[in-house]
Amino acid sequence: MSGRIENLRKVMPRDVDAVIIVSAQNRYYFTGMRSSAGTLLVTRDASYFIIDFRYIELARRTVQDSEVILQDKLETQLRELARRHGVKTVAVETTYMTVGEKARIAGWLPDVDVLESSQVDSAILGLRARKDQKELELIQAAQKITDDCFTHIQSFIKVGRTEREVSLEMLRYMMEQGAEKLAFETICVSGVNSSLPHGVPSDKPIAAGEFLTMDFGAMVGGYCSDMTRTVAVGHVTDEMDRLYHTVLDAQLKAIAAIKAGEVFSKIDAVARDLIYGAGYEGCFGHGLGHSVGLDIHEEPRFSPVCGEHCQPGMIITVEPGIYLEGKFGCRIEDMVYITEDSVLDLTHSPKELIIL
Repeated sequence: MSGRIENLRKVMPRDVDAVIIVSAQNRYYFTGMRSSAGTLLVTRDASYFIIDFRYIELARRTVQDSEVILQDKLETQLRELARRHGVKTVAVETTYMTVGEKARIAGWLPDVDVLESSQVDSAILGLRARKDQKELELIQAAQKITDDCFTHIQSFIKVGRTEREVSLEMLRYMMEQGAEKLAFETICVSGVNSSLPHGVPSDKPIAAGEFLTMDFGAMVGGYCSDMTRTVAVGHVTDEMDRLYHTVLDAQLKAIAAIKAGEVFSKIDAVARDLIYGAGYEGCFGHGLGHSVGLDIHEEPRFSPVCGEHCQPGMIITVEPGIYLEGKFGCRIEDMVYITEDSVLDLTHSPKELIIL
């Protein structure tokens, strides 16, 4: 975590004297320690990690860039540290903090202006958007488990097995391979249910002539992987085949268009224009992709309205889909890593139409 707190100071606006961080994701990002509690206070010239007795020993071993303080009366401790460093304005995490939490901090610091601006919060997310080598390696490890799971689950899928049975087998396998937990709740939907982009696995049996869409991921070292594959069972119709290859073509062309400096909305348009031009306008109703890291959904995103630019170090999904209401759907998703002069696909599972 070396240097991350100094990077935070560099992006703090001049009118901000300190930042208070309470979210598990950002605490881990800046301290290297995972815990269910703790408060990080970063001022212009010091940093403090205030943590209760349950974690104090681990914090003293783990945290390098902040002074570790045993939490006693957090309200009093924050007020004293703010006074010591002449803090008059403090920024908070607007993405993660509730209105109630913000009000509580403001009550603790009556002489400090607790800012409602999201400027610092956005800057933190901007720092997190560009992954370092260690983060890349953890996401690759999570994706390795995910790829291996896809290989494994193909022999488990059979006519008559339910969506829920398949999703439970995927959970079992990923945990046995070293996942800390699922990166998110697995989507495993077949037949008519595959037209639901975020459908929940049910007791519906898988039937011949159906698509089965699986959107799943593992977590390793706090970092997520995310992948979707759609397979067919038994056979496909001409309509299913055309739809599948339209999605695949859209994904391949979108990945080929990604490069450092390109605008996110333009990458989205590559896939969207192809899908709409093939006669599926209105059937691709979500963004093309999202950044991945400590959270499964991070910023920025491939979407029609995102004007940000691709930057080296970003890891983002590319996941076009077509969903025909009441019939079937298909989505194909990879994670890609953007470098200065290339794009590395972190997902290694095959994408050609698989008929089991």
